[in-house]
Amino acid sequence: MPDMIEGQPILICVDIQGGGPGIPRMDGGKERVRRARLVLDAARTAGIPVIFFQEVHRRSMVDYGRELDGVEDVHCHEDWPETELHPDMRPQGDNEFHIVKRRYSCFFGTEIEILLKGLKANTLILMGGLTDVCVHYTFVDAHQNNYYTRVIEDCCGGSSTYRHAAALDAMEYLQTGARRQSNEIIAAFDLLASKAA
Repeated sequence: MPDMIEGQPILICVDIQGGGPGIPRMDGGKERVRRARLVLDAARTAGIPVIFFQEVHRRSMVDYGRELDGVEDVHCHEDWPETELHPDMRPQGDNEFHIVKRRYSCFFGTEIEILLKGLKANTLILMGGLTDVCVHYTFVDAHQNNYYTRVIEDCCGGSSTYRHAAALDAMEYLQTGARRQSNEIIAAFDLLASKAA
């Protein structure tokens, strides 16, 4: 089994936004954001690149596609305050990047592949929401693009606890050792920071 981090890691923050109507969410969001911020701080200390993704839809709804065919209602409109990235989870400096997306996967219709190649990425570390939608689909696309991929399960929230758990199990099925806790990732980042010092 590969190490937890192989080669160059990249931290990917998936849709850690203010919230808002239209999408069901499991409880515990504030605590997840608190832990996610600790991971982000550790990544910054270690000099690890960070990519922040933000789901945004136009007011005309022209870019929703089939996204409203299931449980989700209208969400993430471009002029809603809740669509903004969470105040504690926003890019700072030249080693952090912000990408707007119109679909669930961070790989679909975005510049992520160009950016990852430029950053010489090997391991993608995901956190955010929803575990069973945007995080899961991003994980699958990362896996199919031959990246080592990890998911910080206590920094992710699903549309329900059942779907959250099922999605994590599906990701672990694709890559053994994919499921990680925030304290493990922070420890790994701290070790990288000490080696670089």
